[in-house]
Amino acid sequence: MAQRTLPDETALSAAVRCAQRGDEEAFRTVYQDLHPRLLRYLRVLVSDDSEDVASEAWLQIVRDMPSFKGEYDGFRGWATTIARNRALDHVRRRQRRPQAETPLDELAERASDEDTEGSALDGIGTERALNLIRRLPQDQAEAVLLRVVLGLDAKTAGQVLGKRAGAVRTAAYRGLKKLATEIE
Repeated sequence: MAQRTLPDETALSAAVRCAQRGDEEAFRTVYQDLHPRLLRYLRVLVSDDSEDVASEAWLQIVRDMPSFKGEYDGFRGWATTIARNRALDHVRRRQRRPQAETPLDELAERASDEDTEGSALDGIGTERALNLIRRLPQDQAEAVLLRVVLGLDAKTAGQVLGKRAGAVRTAAYRGLKKLATEIE
């Protein structure tokens, strides 16, 4: 099987416009690029319910897609905002009807001699990275996920979180610094 090449931002922006007009192949392109990152983000917010919340988010994204205006980067922020709102709704529903849940006693093992943030995050698996991010304060965890995992710029991430770009940059920096300390 040939390795799939990822479309660039220009191609993804064109795919969003075509998907808005009902082009299924274009929608598949957008979905395949965004869904894995969105799912990782949701996994930190709602753990095992991330697939369900992602499904709810995609239903709303598809329904509201014709009203979206902008390029792919803006679309990622818009879709992430929808997913975040679905996740927050899910958390509120779960808090109103608490269920017997198993607490997370199994924390990720510490990595070996990694000493920088970049090599630390590269050296651990996705699940392990998400477990470490999950342990950060929520504002830092979301900032790291939006900036690093979803690749949003500080301004777009700030719009998703309802914060200033500088606050998002600061939270992401502090979160990455704590992750580096954890891994060391």
